[in-house]
Amino acid sequence: MDGKLNSRTRVKICGMTRAKDAQFAAQLGVDAIGLVFYEKSPRNVSLQQAHDICSVLPAFVSKVALFLDPSESLVSEVIDKLAIDLLQFHGKESAEFCATFNYPYIKALGMAGQDDVQQRVSDYSQARGILLDSHEAGAAGGTGEAFNWEIIPRNLRQSIILAGGLKPGNVADAIRKVRPYAVDLSSGVETGPGIKDEALMKQLMNEVKRVDCEIS
Repeated sequence: MDGKLNSRTRVKICGMTRAKDAQFAAQLGVDAIGLVFYEKSPRNVSLQQAHDICSVLPAFVSKVALFLDPSESLVSEVIDKLAIDLLQFHGKESAEFCATFNYPYIKALGMAGQDDVQQRVSDYSQARGILLDSHEAGAAGGTGEAFNWEIIPRNLRQSIILAGGLKPGNVADAIRKVRPYAVDLSSGVETGPGIKDEALMKQLMNEVKRVDCEIS
């Protein structure tokens, strides 16, 4: 993925639990939505909820299924029963496990305490995307806290998905400083876990478009 060719910053909103929120996000021009399949998460969705959300999305909005150290059977069931475009692994899954399903995937890496980002990224060379978040390695994301963007190697910045503590109020600054391929938000556009706010989502997209115009 050559970040130098990017003409705009892609946007993923994760932790969708309601079809109406996903539909509104799509109308705003969001590139992808995330569905969490992790029982301990307050944003966890059932297969039926996920089906209802997927069914209202138009073409060209990617549907991403997020897992944290799942069983093979759970991932297989989600792939089998839903029209998912990408898998996202957020735990301690090995590169071998992620590749088991012969399905395009994103690997999330926690930046807390991380001292060799380059090596960790290279470990998942088959991933379609690497998402950098603020949590500790293998822990759940969605903390609402940002990490020090300066630790991201400069040669990786234009190819990564940036997450962790992003919200409408700081997303422009993040894009301006990092120039990531994409940004990923969850709690930053919520009124409560899994409950997305239309005004915040609209503000987010306006900010992304504004800063993209400034730096293009």
